[in-house]
Amino acid sequence: MYSAVKSILDFFVALVALILLSPLLILITVLLYFQNEGHPFFRQARPGYRERSFRLTKFKSMTDEKDEKGNLLPDNKRITKLGAFLRRNSLDELPQLFNVLKGEMSLVGPRPLLFKYLPLYSEKQRRRHEVKPGITGWAQVNGRNSISWTKKFEYDIYYVEHQSFYLDMKILWLTILKVLNREGINQSADRPMQPFNGNN
Repeated sequence: MYSAVKSILDFFVALVALILLSPLLILITVLLYFQNEGHPFFRQARPGYRERSFRLTKFKSMTDEKDEKGNLLPDNKRITKLGAFLRRNSLDELPQLFNVLKGEMSLVGPRPLLFKYLPLYSEKQRRRHEVKPGITGWAQVNGRNSISWTKKFEYDIYYVEHQSFYLDMKILWLTILKVLNREGINQSADRPMQPFNGNN
């Protein structure tokens, strides 16, 4: 019952947020358009609800610079000044409101990760796909990059098993506080998100 109500709330909150934030979104898009040679957005296929594929959209915060072998340079070598600013203030996540509007994501839920991680999950960890992925989640307000993957998945499963209006409001409120304090929401050069290998 709550899942149905939550989808409706997600749609209207995302719509209102997009309308209110439209001047900021347009400004960032224009700046990134010129900085990234006509490519202001980063899009990538991610597994969502029931592991169905969708295209995650974020503001593009890094260049596509490669080394002499054709491999992308490390993140901290490719991130731009504007991109770093967007990440510090979690503004790079704002385009995901369109994913919420399309019903592919929720405001709150486990963060959508990479397809290559799916074979590495335990049966319990796979339960994170029993709900829609979120822009923010229980793991994000409880440490994100300062905790292990195992702990992150424990928080994700806790959310799946205890989701409620109260818990969603608590997560959203804590997210706002952490964004304002620039605390632990986005990965950074000194605390990058390490790849998941199935054991950490």
